[in-house]
Amino acid sequence: MEIAISCTQLTKKFGSLTAVNQVSMEIPKGSIYGFLGPNGSGKSTTIRMLCGLITPTSGHGTVLGYDIIKDTERIKHRIGYMSQKFSLYEELTVIENLDFYAGIYGIYGETAKKRKTELIEMAGLTGREKQLAGSLSGGWKQRLALACAMLHQPDVLILDEPTAGVDPVSRRIFWDVIHQLANQGITILVSTHYMDEAETCDYIGFIYFGHLLVHGKPSELKKQAGLESLDDLFIQLVNKAQQNGVVNHATNES
Repeated sequence: MEIAISCTQLTKKFGSLTAVNQVSMEIPKGSIYGFLGPNGSGKSTTIRMLCGLITPTSGHGTVLGYDIIKDTERIKHRIGYMSQKFSLYEELTVIENLDFYAGIYGIYGETAKKRKTELIEMAGLTGREKQLAGSLSGGWKQRLALACAMLHQPDVLILDEPTAGVDPVSRRIFWDVIHQLANQGITILVSTHYMDEAETCDYIGFIYFGHLLVHGKPSELKKQAGLESLDDLFIQLVNKAQQNGVVNHATNES
């Protein structure tokens, strides 16, 4: 099994606050890894370290074989990253946003034209090319942002809570696209608050106050715990973490 993303004992401190505490995980190539946890749990910080946007305090990791500390520029060229806030220019149209990002990635001419056509179709934006991004609904903005992140045909797609605040129908459509991309061999790391989304992932990890409490296949994790739902599993994990002093430890450090 080929591993696309891995990290060992990955830790990030901001002063006296330990935001991510010795996180270790592996994500197989072509799989969807759901990264779960409440706000402030360390999901975004972990993702930013893997993207090469911030430097770990300790530990190490690789993305597509590249070191997240030494090879940050190489990693950035091989991944697509979609942050919590859609990185769109609302005063530009759909096609103008795609043109802008194509220029950033150095994609021009017939290659750019073909790629934009493919992504507009993938995102279901056909007929909206001349519509201002600012006038799109949250679900349409989300799909446009995904199209922009996919322009350079990345091998890994990292999505930081892409469906937060989006209506259920748009969420389902978005996840249909995610599964299509995974079927094409793209590795996807996605953070989410939604259990129905997590259920469809190949693997999941649950992070709480910087600690990765569990990770594996959703069905196997539920079976091991003797539970039928991820909601019940995570409630159980949180209760155990509190009993073991994870919350107190994190609070003292902050």
